[in-house]
This record gives sequence, C-alpha cells and structure tokens, in this order.
Amino acid sequence: MLNKEQFPLALVMMQPEALPGSYLNDGESFESITEKLMKEAEMIVKMGFDGFILQNMHDGPVAQTARVETVAYMTYLANKLKETYPDKVLGILVNWDGVSSLAVAEAAKADFVRVEHLYTGVSIDSTGFMFGQCGEILSLKKRLGSKMPVLVDIQEVNANYLCPSPKPAAAENAVKKNFADGIFMSGSNTEESLEYIKETRKLLPDTPIMLGGGSTGDNVYELLKYYDGVSVATWIKDGDMRNPINPEKAKYFLDECRKARKWREENRG
Repeated sequence: MLNKEQFPLALVMMQPEALPGSYLNDGESFESITEKLMKEAEMIVKMGFDGFILQNMHDGPVAQTARVETVAYMTYLANKLKETYPDKVLGILVNWDGVSSLAVAEAAKADFVRVEHLYTGVSIDSTGFMFGQCGEILSLKKRLGSKMPVLVDIQEVNANYLCPSPKPAAAENAVKKNFADGIFMSGSNTEESLEYIKETRKLLPDTPIMLGGGSTGDNVYELLKYYDGVSVATWIKDGDMRNPINPEKAKYFLDECRKARKWREENRG
C-alpha cells in the first residue's frame, strides 16, 4: 500500500516486450521476456528509484478488456517483481483494463493500481469507444474485500474524451463522487501541469496526486514540489520507451527528485 511518508515517489514505468498472445509478439518466449524485465528491475533498484509501475505497453492492438493470457502473464511478472523487491513500490497498469489491473494487483500484493484509460467518462480510441469502468472496478473491490488503492488518470493527454469537464473539476468528481483513492494528472507542458496541480490541490487537499507524464530531469524538481509522485520512462530512455535506461539521465533525474523531497521536508506545513 502507498505510504505518504515516502512522497514524493520516483517510479519507473516497466514495460515488457509484447507478451505471448499479443498480435505484436514476434515469437519471443515468456522466459526471455521475464529475464529482460528482471534485469531492468535490478538496474532500477540499484539506481535508487522508489519502485515501478508494471504496464504491458507493447501489447497490441489494445482493447479495453484484457485477454485471459495477458492477465495470467502480468500476474506472474507482478508476483516476481514483488517477491524479488518486496520493499519497492509496485503499481499495476494492464492496458486498458482497470478491472484486470485490480485483479493482478490483488494477486501480487502490489501497492496500487493505475487506471489510465478509463475510470469515468467516455473516450474514442483507435479501437472505438471506451467507457468508464468505475462501477466494475468498485464492484470487484467490494467482492474481494480489497483495500487496494486505485489511482486514476484524469483525462490522459493522449486520449480523446467526449464532453470533458475542466480537469480540476473532473479530478474532484473522480474522488468525491466515484471513490478513486488518488489520481494521476498532467498537462501538455510544465506550466500547464503546475497550473492543474495547484488548482486541484485546493479541491483535494489530502488526496495523492501523481504526475502522469511529461517529466524530465530539467522540470521534475519544480513539479515534485507539488505532485506526490512521478512515473517516468521516455525521458530516461532517450525518447523511446524501447531503449535501455540511460544511467546518466536516470542519475540526474533522481538527484532532482531528491532535491524536491528535501524542499518538501523543509517547507512542510
């Protein structure tokens, strides 16, 4: 579970190669995929990141209901990460199925779920319409007696939403009316991300608010003065999520995160 004493968190998006059963899997075995993932996890831990968000980003084409084999493989990978690094924060994101994400997270004893597409509302994707899964996710939580924190993206920047509300108002609605435990949000640039967090914090003073994207070594210090955590992938991988992590960029990024954490400690209250 999330511990607010650890905020702000610096998390890496861990995105294994396309899993068996995905159209984009070129025949690579699950054993090979697992080995690569665990080598990357070892590197992330040695660098000093707080943990990971496991996401099957490279599966495709993406639908809102995950395939049964995807749920099985993601559960195995999540369990392996948690068993190997029990002290690291583990989030689960199954593209784009929040219900399956919760099931995987519960089985693996992860720390939270990230629902990127779609907790509330309606959006149009390349595969068609996608509809908010809030009711289904909360129903599964109830059936399982789950206390798993569900953090939801508010109008993710790459999605096309129908009739969107202003982002801060949408965030308040997701938490107060639809019972999300926390949120991910970001703008199209640093200034917009700062504007959103400052407005949203007035509405949700005690809710965990994570930066959904757009962080770099040059802006993360300023952003983490306000956001409770950050998920990073593209910037520390030289602009392509399929690249290996660039150690120099990762070190710079973490140094800036630590500066932000120190600033928050000094300015708490």
